[in-house]
This record gives sequence, structure tokens and C-alpha cells, in this order.
Amino acid sequence: MAGKGWSYGSGVPETEEQQRLRFQIELEFVQCLGNPNYLNFLAQRGYFKDSTFINYLKYLQYWKEPEYAKFLKYPMCLYFLDLLQYEHFRRELVNSQCTKFIDDQQILLWQHYTRRRSRLLQTNTPNGTNTEQNVNNQNNVQSNGHTAAKIS
Repeated sequence: MAGKGWSYGSGVPETEEQQRLRFQIELEFVQCLGNPNYLNFLAQRGYFKDSTFINYLKYLQYWKEPEYAKFLKYPMCLYFLDLLQYEHFRRELVNSQCTKFIDDQQILLWQHYTRRRSRLLQTNTPNGTNTEQNVNNQNNVQSNGHTAAKIS
């Protein structure tokens, strides 16, 4: 699934189980990169000064491809993965105030997105029904124009 399917230590192809495990580990790690406090933890322990770790972060860029990105629950992690490619950003993460600022901005973004999305779902359409009801009604119409039975 992930990478090229080779065991880097021995040069031997990975088994399907090893590939699945590596996929799960890398998926979890990439999603952890969406947490500014975790990035601060890594920075304070010197991980971002290690060239091997930096190369690993470059390798993880494959998660931006749609075939892998569809598995991510927290897509914000891809934004941070991009920022981690820059030395200046990695250096600044040692500063707790910088990390707090990033965390606050992330929360504000989520709050704004949630409020805006709920407003969009609650807005009325010209015929007097709300958008959510229209979406549900559209989902019940089959391609041949007949209304599908609603299963509840």
C-alpha cells in the first residue's frame, strides 16, 4: 500500500502484512502532524534537526496524492507536512508561544468553518424548504426521474 513495498533494512520485499502495518503507522503519524502541540514536542526534542527525520518527512509527501489522502481524517495535517519542509518553520516550533498561536488559529478556523457550514445548511431556498431537505430529496430521485423509496 504505502511506498514501494520494500523493507528498507534488508532490501527484501515486504509481505502484505508488513505493508499494511507500515501503512497504518504512517497514516497515524501523518495525522499526528496536524497537532501543533505534537510538533512542539518533536521540535523540543531535536527531531527537526536530524537529517534522517527530515528525509522521512519528505518521503511522507506521498500522502498528498488522492489515493492516499482519502484515508486521512484530519486533512490539516497535509498543510503542516508542507510547512515542515521549511527549516524556518521547524525552528520556530521550538517556541511554545508560536505553537500556541498556531493552535489558536487552527481552532478559530474550525469554529468559523463549523458556523459557516451550519448557516449554509440552515439557509432557506426560494421554495421555502431548507437546503438539507433539498439534498435529501435529490438523493431520493433516481436517474430515470422516479422517486426512490425512502428507507428509514
